[in-house]
Amino acid sequence: MICQWNKLQNILPRHIVRELDADVRENCQEIRLRLDEPPVLNLGIQQRKLNGTVTREDIDYVINTASRYSPWTAATIREGYLTAPGGHRIGVCGEAVMRDGQISAMRQIRSVCIRVARDFPGAADKLRNIHGSVLILGAPGWGKTTLLRDLIRQRSAAGACVAVVDEREELFPPGTGTGTGIDILSGCPKREGIEILLKTMGPQSIAVDEITSLEDAQALLRAFGCGVSLLATIHAASIADLEEKSHFRPFLSGKVFDVFVILHPDKSWHWERRSQWN
Repeated sequence: MICQWNKLQNILPRHIVRELDADVRENCQEIRLRLDEPPVLNLGIQQRKLNGTVTREDIDYVINTASRYSPWTAATIREGYLTAPGGHRIGVCGEAVMRDGQISAMRQIRSVCIRVARDFPGAADKLRNIHGSVLILGAPGWGKTTLLRDLIRQRSAAGACVAVVDEREELFPPGTGTGTGIDILSGCPKREGIEILLKTMGPQSIAVDEITSLEDAQALLRAFGCGVSLLATIHAASIADLEEKSHFRPFLSGKVFDVFVILHPDKSWHWERRSQWN
């Protein structure tokens, strides 16, 4: 297990860092900071409240250091998140500023949820001999990104040309290991990124994390129609849950994906072939 823990500590206020012991370093999954409340750590099997309360200065410190004071990086806050060095994702809640019916900014941030990024080389070993397109299903925090990252590395190590649209720079954050033979387009929306990769990189496989919209699904379907295999994740707790999402039914009825990997709350998983349902 690999965690860019030092980079995580660098974005936290010092009084919080002083309370992060070895148990936290090993097991912490989330750090939640809510204005005027104690910091809360999610350790998987338990939660731990830290001393003191979160101040406006604490929240500003996290946002500023995580964005490296960059207006371009901080601009993703309007979408409710930003990605910190080391791949740690920071979700934010506050007052949304609306313009022309869309969120143009987020101000007066009152809540921050830091998801601790961990890398598990070998996590996808059981999929090493799986060919074709793979869709990973799971709820938030169940390990979809971690499994997809290792699957990409394994597919590339087997000789495939794999191209990645890393929209939020969570799959392969700058400064971390990527593996070899992987082409990464970062900071680009999935729809546009998939089109760029198809036109310019000649991939055998295209990988994306977190399919969330009809546009994402349509872009993947176009890539599939071009003969490219797909590696992707989606928020769904089961096949039945996926069937309820109308945007993604073509993934089932169109036989786009050959294998479905279903994650469980304890981060274990199993896989099923599409042919098993026929």
